[in-house]
Formats: sequence, C-alpha cells, structure tokens
Amino acid sequence: MVKTIYCFFFVLVFSASGAFAQLTIFNVSSSEITEKNKLSFQQQFEIQDVINSTTTATYGLGKFWEVGVNVFNVNYERASHHFVHNDSSDVEPYAPLVLVNTQKLFKINKVLGIGLGGLIGTNLAHKKHLVYFTYTNLAASLADEHYKLAAGGYFANNGYLGEGPIKGVQLGLDAGIWYEKIHLLADWLSGSNSKGQLSTGVGIYFLKHLPVSVGWQRSNADGSQGWVLQVTYVP
Repeated sequence: MVKTIYCFFFVLVFSASGAFAQLTIFNVSSSEITEKNKLSFQQQFEIQDVINSTTTATYGLGKFWEVGVNVFNVNYERASHHFVHNDSSDVEPYAPLVLVNTQKLFKINKVLGIGLGGLIGTNLAHKKHLVYFTYTNLAASLADEHYKLAAGGYFANNGYLGEGPIKGVQLGLDAGIWYEKIHLLADWLSGSNSKGQLSTGVGIYFLKHLPVSVGWQRSNADGSQGWVLQVTYVP
C-alpha cells in the first residue's frame, strides 16, 4: 500500500510539472489554486503546551494545478524549552517533516469544483519514515467568491496523523462578511488522531494580499484546547 501511494504521488506531481497542504483555512484546504507562475506562502503556529509550526509554499503551474513544499511539525515544548523530535513512534505524528504537496482543481461550473490533492515526504531525523496525506474536496464559491465552502474526505497514514483512524471527513468555511477586510473562518477534521480537531476564528486583511488569521482549536480526542495564529501571502 505504501509503495502504491508513493507511486501515485510521483505520477501526480511530475505529470503536473509536465503540464495546494496547499494553503489552508486553518487545517483544511479550501481547494483554491495559486495562479500560474505565482508563489503563495503560509506560516502557522498552533499554540498549546507545545507550539507547532507549519510552513507552506505553493507555486501555480496553470490549468488549475499547483505544487509546493511544506515543513511540518517543528514542535517546541514550552515547559522544557526545547524542540521535540520524533522518529520512533507513530502514536504522535513524526516530527519534523519535509513534504511536497500538489493539488488539481477540476471545475464543474462557475460555482463548484472538485479538488484532488495531498502531501508526501519524510521526517528529518536519523530514522526516516514515509508519511502522506491525501484528500478530495467538493468546493463551492458563492456570491462572487465572498463565501467559500469545502467538504470532502481524507486518507493518510499514522506517521502523518498519529495514533487513531487514518481516514475521515474534512469540512471548511471561509466567509467574507466584509470581503478582504474581515473573514470568519472554520474547519474540522474528523477522527481521534492528533490532527482531528475543530478550528474557528477570524481572518483580518491588514494588507490586501496578507491576511492574518487568529483562531481557537479543540481536539476531537480529549477536548484539549489551544490557539492558532496564521499569516498568509496570496499574490
């Protein structure tokens, strides 16, 4: 199965190059695609007992394709004041991770599209492990793109998700109540794994191409709560 997934992504990424995670609402892709020859960037911090850093850069290939690079799970433990590395147990996600991402959007009409994407890579440690996360979204863009919805499913491995179910549902909402000024944001990944959580918050456009998002998060598994800070550059 791992070899099959790896081959799938190899074909997907390089067929695109011959021809988005991708930027996310908080943890769920909205299935928006970076414009051709443009570069998007996102930096996120999830803040609980451990501060989790996620960095994403994506490049638009045209024809509703994008590819990029991610650095996930740069984890800083606040109590002990040191960075956490995990290359021995998939009870928690391996950390830190370097991944490549790709996403293709298939337009159905002006409102609806189907996004197919994912990430694959390995951890930065002596003992390497293959990790992957794949998903499919039905994406809707309403009222001149002021309101964006995403609903779909995901399939991954425990190296990416941590202990728990490796497949589930994902939902996302980006509501531009004051478009490109103030947006209400929410997303949810099902499952009792480490990535399974609800995130809600607000995005503020201090600059047109540089929204800053702040939100609250709640884990599905144990109800633990924390905060998320996210800065996004969209050309």
